[in-house]
Amino acid sequence: AYDDNLENDLKHKSTSIGIHRENFKVLLNGKDISSYGSQGEKRLAALSLVLSPYFLISDKDKRPIVILDDVLSELDSNRQNYLLNSIGDIQTIITCTGLDEFVNHRFEINKVFKVTNGIVEEK
Repeated sequence: AYDDNLENDLKHKSTSIGIHRENFKVLLNGKDISSYGSQGEKRLAALSLVLSPYFLISDKDKRPIVILDDVLSELDSNRQNYLLNSIGDIQTIITCTGLDEFVNHRFEINKVFKVTNGIVEEK
């Protein structure tokens, strides 16, 4: 499909198809997740799409650092556990509003920074 649209895309300097166009459906148990999924299921599906390229890069030295902005607040504890266990070996930066979200998870936290009124301090 990309090859078929290449000439048009070059002319318009934009890719006319693909994930960024949201012209695809994600199915969960055979149903469109956008209509039938819970907020947690939708969020986990979106995170899966965002994280999937990481797992496709076989050279571990070339894998990107994953940045997840306030992802845990939108997930129930089971989905939090699933996500955090899935990224346990991935260099990740996670923003959150509090460390309570991490209490029951078994993984190594190397550094914690607290930002208060624009002032950053390492904890």
